[in-house]
Amino acid sequence: MLKILGKSTSINVRKVLWTCHELGLDYRHEEYGGDFKSTQTAEFKALNPNSLVPVIIDDEYVLWESNTICRYLVAKEGRDDLLPPTPRERAKVEQWMDWQLGDLNNAWRYAFMSLARQSPQHQDPALLAISIAEWNRLMEIVDGQLQQAGDYILGDRFTLADIVIGMSVNRWVMTPITRPTLSAVFSYYERLNQREGYQLFGRNGSV
Repeated sequence: MLKILGKSTSINVRKVLWTCHELGLDYRHEEYGGDFKSTQTAEFKALNPNSLVPVIIDDEYVLWESNTICRYLVAKEGRDDLLPPTPRERAKVEQWMDWQLGDLNNAWRYAFMSLARQSPQHQDPALLAISIAEWNRLMEIVDGQLQQAGDYILGDRFTLADIVIGMSVNRWVMTPITRPTLSAVFSYYERLNQREGYQLFGRNGSV
C-alpha cells in the first residue's frame, strides 16, 4: 500500500493528500515532522536527504518533492484529465505548478513565517512589507489568468495545476494580511470548496 510520510498541517503534505483523494487511492499516512516523528534520523534521511516532508513509499519506490509526487501519482493512475498526455497541454499544467513552487512560494514565505508562524527571525517590518506586496502582485497574476481562462487555471477543466494553486490560494486567504479585492480568485476559492478533497485537505482551517 502507498505510504505517505509527513505532518498533516504541512501545505505540501496536504497537496499530496488532496491528490490522493481525487484519485481515490488507498494509502497509509504517517505523521512526520514538527512534534511528530523526527525527520532528522538516519532512517528518514535515507529516504530524503533534505529531511523534509512529504515523502512517499510506493511498494519499495521512494519519492520526495510534493509537485513531483503529485505528477507521479496522477500519471501512474492514467488520469489524463488531471495531467494531459500531449506535450503542449501537459506543459501548460506543469508551467503553473512550477510557477507556484518557484515564484509564488518564495513570495509568501517571509510574510507567512512572520504572521502565521510568529517566527522571531521573520519580524523585520521592511522585509514583511516587501513579502506581502510581492505575494499580492503574484495573486493578481492568478486573478488575471482566471479572468481569461474561466472556472479553473487552464479553463473549464480541473487539473493538477488547480491542486497546487488552490493550496496557495487558501494560504493567501487565511494569512492575516491586507489583500486586494481579487474577485476571480475569491470566486475560484468558493468553486474549489465544492470539491470534497479541498474541504478535507485545502480549506480545512489550516494555513
